[in-house]
Amino acid sequence: MELWIPITIGAAFCQNLRTAMQKHLKGKLGTTGATFVRFGYGVPFAVLYAAVLHTVFGYPLPLPNATMLIAGALGGLAQILGTFLLIHLFAFRNFAVGTAYSKTEPIQAALFGFLVLGERISLAAAVCIVMGIAGVIVISLARVPLTVSAVLRSLAGKPALIGLASAAFFGASAVAYRTASLSLEGTGVPMQAAYALVYATSFQTIAMAVWMVIREPDQLRASLSAWRSAVWVGASGVAGSIGWFTAMTLQNVAYVRSLAQIELVFTFLASWLVFKEIIAKSEILGCVLIVLAVLGIILLR
Repeated sequence: MELWIPITIGAAFCQNLRTAMQKHLKGKLGTTGATFVRFGYGVPFAVLYAAVLHTVFGYPLPLPNATMLIAGALGGLAQILGTFLLIHLFAFRNFAVGTAYSKTEPIQAALFGFLVLGERISLAAAVCIVMGIAGVIVISLARVPLTVSAVLRSLAGKPALIGLASAAFFGASAVAYRTASLSLEGTGVPMQAAYALVYATSFQTIAMAVWMVIREPDQLRASLSAWRSAVWVGASGVAGSIGWFTAMTLQNVAYVRSLAQIELVFTFLASWLVFKEIIAKSEILGCVLIVLAVLGIILLR
C-alpha cells in the first residue's frame, strides 16, 4: 500500500475529532472564534513537530522561497475563508444542501490542480470521485424533505452558494499547500510538509488575530479564555494537517481529498457504535457509495 493512503485515512480520523470539538466550541465562541482556535492553538504543535523532525530525525531545515511564501499565504487565506463559510452554514435552518455542496471539494481541487499544476486524473478516478461525492450528498440530504419545490429552492438558495464557495476555497487551499510544499524539494517529504504547515498556520494565526483585534476583540478574548478546550482542537487539527500536507506532497490533491471523504464513514460508525443513534437507510447507502469510491481510488486510479 502506498504511504499516502494510510496517512490520508489517519488525517481524516483526526479531522473528525477536531470537527466534533470545534462544533462544541461554536456555541461558546461564535463563528470567528471557533475558526481561530483551529489555527491559533495549532501553531505550537506544528512547530514542535518540525523541531522533532530536525533535531531527532536529522531532516534539514528548508530555506524559504518566494513560491512557498506566496502559495502558503494564499492557501492559508483560502482555508480561513473556507472554514468560516462552512461554520457559518450552521446558522441556516436549511444548511444540509449547503453542506452537501461543500463536499464537492474533490472536483474543485481536481480543477485547480489541473489549472495550477497541470495534474490530470484517470477516467476511473474521475468516476470514483463523482461516486464519493454522490455518497456524501445522499448522506447530507438524508433527513431533508425532498419535495420538488423544496429541492428547487435549496439548489439555488444562499446555503447552496455558500457551500459551493466553501468547497472552492478548500480546493484552492489544498492545491496552494501542495505547491508550497513541493517548492521545498530536497529536504525530505516530512520536513517539506512540516515547514509549509508551520508557515501556513503561523500566517493564519497572525492574520486572524489582527482581524479580531480590529473587528472582533470580544471573540479573541473568548478564544483565549477557552484555552482548556481549544488546545485540544489545535492539537487534533495539526495532527490532521500534518497528514494532509504530507499526503498532498506525495500525491495528486484530487486523490487525497477524495480518499478523505472516508471521514463521514468514521462519523457514522461513531454515531452507531458509540452513541447508539439510529442510522437512516439512505445514510447507509451514502456510506456504501463512499467506501466503494475510496476502494476505487486506491485500486483503480
